[in-house]
Amino acid sequence: MGGGMEDQATFRHTTVLLDEAVDGVLARPDGVYVDGTFGRGGHSRLLLSKLSPAGRLIAIDRDPEAIAAAAAIRDPRFTICHSAFADMADQLASLGVHEVDGVLLDLGVSSPQIDNPARGFSFRFEGPLDMRMDTTRGISAADFLASADEREIARVIRDYGEERFAGQIAKAVVARREAGTPLARTDELRELVARAVKTREPGQDPATRTFQALRIHVNGELEELEQGLNAALRLLRAGGRLSVISFHSLEDRRVKQFIAAHSKAEFDRRAPFAPPPALALKALGRVMPSAAEVAANPRARSAVLRVAERTDAPLKG
Repeated sequence: MGGGMEDQATFRHTTVLLDEAVDGVLARPDGVYVDGTFGRGGHSRLLLSKLSPAGRLIAIDRDPEAIAAAAAIRDPRFTICHSAFADMADQLASLGVHEVDGVLLDLGVSSPQIDNPARGFSFRFEGPLDMRMDTTRGISAADFLASADEREIARVIRDYGEERFAGQIAKAVVARREAGTPLARTDELRELVARAVKTREPGQDPATRTFQALRIHVNGELEELEQGLNAALRLLRAGGRLSVISFHSLEDRRVKQFIAAHSKAEFDRRAPFAPPPALALKALGRVMPSAAEVAANPRARSAVLRVAERTDAPLKG
């Protein structure tokens, strides 16, 4: 997951909101930081360049290709862990780290993942219908479509893709499967969706929402986000920062709600003059990519960065 900026084979990735995300998370240069989505290391490299010799950076990624790319960073302040960022607390504990000064998350799928046909993330390339960020575990999108019932397939496409024609798509998937030719490749799914979706949004391929939905489901992305945000909050020391980049409304809504839940006091009508409760986070704002960045990297157009700071208040519950 996440972003980096580097050539690896033929796949290039330009990190979105690079400076803004790193500046947002950097509380102090001699601190301990987590890059929960190493990708190709864009954020990690910039963070390392801003840390003092006493600083430390622990990066996490569940993609084996990202772990391989991290081997190029030879810096004693840097550690890479092959894991989902939802498990960051356990990963850090195994390294003897129980508090950090910042957690950075760059959500979603990275360009090297999208642009590699063998990974099956994109309808623009013919390839196996895989979509797993960690290719060493879990079931592929093809496996899910081959085994789930029509109702479950429709629910995933509707809830995670916000697709109006989820029912028709699911019905077509199951009909094809029952005919003895289950979906196995990206081009097969794209063609099936194109036949099932009756109206198209201008400039958007009919398969966009379905591919997004399957990717989110296969990787448990929204569940990982919820768990990762809670883990980050528990790890942050007072004054530490949380910096999160999201790329679609399902992600951003959860990040926004999480920060609001820990930074905004609810008015109690029963005790209108009671002092406001101490809250664990202070929202520091939202940043969108500039017009210049979007022009240079169209994939940045939907990005939203949210930053919050840990207070010294105890966690609720």
